[in-house]
Amino acid sequence: MSFTSLGLSTALVRAAGEAGFATPTPIQIQAIPAILRGADLLGSAQTGSGKTAAFALPLLQLVPHDQSHTPRRVRALVLVPTRELAAQVGEVLRSLAQHLPQPLKVVVVFGGVSINPQMMSLRGGADLVVGTPGRLLDLVAHNALTLSDVSRLVLDEADRLLDLGFADELNRVLALLPAQRQSLFFSATFPPAVQALAGGLLHEPVRVHVDASPAHEPDIVQRVIQVDASRRTELLRHLIKTQGWERVLVFVATKYAAGHVAAKLYDRGVFATPFHGDLSQGARQQVLAEFKDERWEVVVTTDLASRGLDIAQLPVVVNYDLPRSAVDYVHRIGRTGRAGQSGVAISFVSAASEAHFRLIEKRQHLSLPREQVAGFEPTEPEVDAKAAVPGTGGIKGRRPSKKDKLRAAAAKRS
Repeated sequence: MSFTSLGLSTALVRAAGEAGFATPTPIQIQAIPAILRGADLLGSAQTGSGKTAAFALPLLQLVPHDQSHTPRRVRALVLVPTRELAAQVGEVLRSLAQHLPQPLKVVVVFGGVSINPQMMSLRGGADLVVGTPGRLLDLVAHNALTLSDVSRLVLDEADRLLDLGFADELNRVLALLPAQRQSLFFSATFPPAVQALAGGLLHEPVRVHVDASPAHEPDIVQRVIQVDASRRTELLRHLIKTQGWERVLVFVATKYAAGHVAAKLYDRGVFATPFHGDLSQGARQQVLAEFKDERWEVVVTTDLASRGLDIAQLPVVVNYDLPRSAVDYVHRIGRTGRAGQSGVAISFVSAASEAHFRLIEKRQHLSLPREQVAGFEPTEPEVDAKAAVPGTGGIKGRRPSKKDKLRAAAAKRS
């Protein structure tokens, strides 16, 4: 099947080809015609499935028709949870819009940086805005942006929006939008809060769910290496040097660990740098640009980089610390093996984290063989599963919260 058969214009078919989309992916095949018809949509697909283009291409075709009478009024709004994802989506939209006969102004806004340049970019209006909820509300409060004419809404990574505590801000943004609009809702998972949000937003939506299949599943080799926790940095350096990896994205549990591991690698001759939320937006953008240009061998990051980053031909991802969530495991390893490329995802598992990784395997229907590297064989005995307290805090959603523990204690006393 070709993009032309999906109902896209010649200009957008050409733009898709130049962006490297040879043939549409399953989610694009199902979503694009439905969006072009004006239907609401509820979409779910695995990471690296081409989801961004699935809504970007039809939006770029529809928005010029929305603007026929009042140009430069915001007609399409894409809400995302993080700055990096906002920049990524904006980059895709601008790239695809280059060949349109009628130029479209795409503005990307997010917090963590000065609001003044973003206010300046909105002077004269915009056709399509990509942003995080908090900064959008700031711009509305400064009278730099109005959302009363939005006719197309996209919520991207909706589960992540709620995970990061954006529910209140999200509801305030939604209250500023017209009741009559097309709404497109994309989420990797659908917990009750996400289902409730979708139920209130969408009207008779087209449901698009694309399961991973051998034909379309990313080509990622998943490996599990057993190692004592104290020797993970040494093993990581050994693998980088012996395997000839030119670029590696390493996931850790905390901002402190990102800086600590990066510094230890750098001191041992590996060009490594940290990436986390405490860095300024300028510093974060610089790290990503230099990593894409292969000026850094290793970027050590928190889960901040597990979604929204598209780094072409990234060969290796390493879980130095295991993720709390089995879903985050999928998003982490999905940074490699993108756009038809192959990749390797390695997880370091210690005696203390073995039980935790088994839970991740169970939830992702995996059964991965354990490996050991000569000279780095683990010496610590495996911790009993019932007594294990993984350093990453356990599988998210199953670990009792502080309030849960207080309630349980009160119940025992009563």
